[in-house]
Amino acid sequence: MAFFQEFVLADQSQHDIKAFDCGKPDMDRFLARFAVKNMRLGLSRTWVLPVVSERQQAQKAQIAAYYSLAASTVVREEIPTNIKLPGYPVPVVLLARLAVEEQFKGQRLGEKTLITALRKSVELTDAGLPALNVILDVLDEDALGFYQRYEMFEPFTDDPMRLFVPMHTLRHIR
Repeated sequence: MAFFQEFVLADQSQHDIKAFDCGKPDMDRFLARFAVKNMRLGLSRTWVLPVVSERQQAQKAQIAAYYSLAASTVVREEIPTNIKLPGYPVPVVLLARLAVEEQFKGQRLGEKTLITALRKSVELTDAGLPALNVILDVLDEDALGFYQRYEMFEPFTDDPMRLFVPMHTLRHIR
């Protein structure tokens, strides 16, 4: 089975968002019920990796993976840095969601999705959306293990399930 060459914005008229199953009901529900709605409201953007199929002409494309990004702010005191920052909230990119369809796990799509999401974060920042870091709230221990494999994420607060990576680190990802 082949995938599109790039992630595209979720579109319920072209993508079968309701059939996505990553094994985590909250992640499936978000894509099916809230991803497109949140895009319309300007709250976040969700990109999907469609599956290429010969039979696809008359039906919606299956989704192999997705990620969602949103703008957010954090208070300066929470940021583990030596950089002198203003006393008001600091802008960050929130990696709100990242999931791979159950049938495609084990094919390194999680890694591809993560790298794509982090590159998109840098692209958005370079295009004018100011952000100091990318932060994420980890769903569970499985997800924490996934992110820890990359050795670039650091705990953001005393909560080990909240991670961050500085934007200047992400600029070096190829």
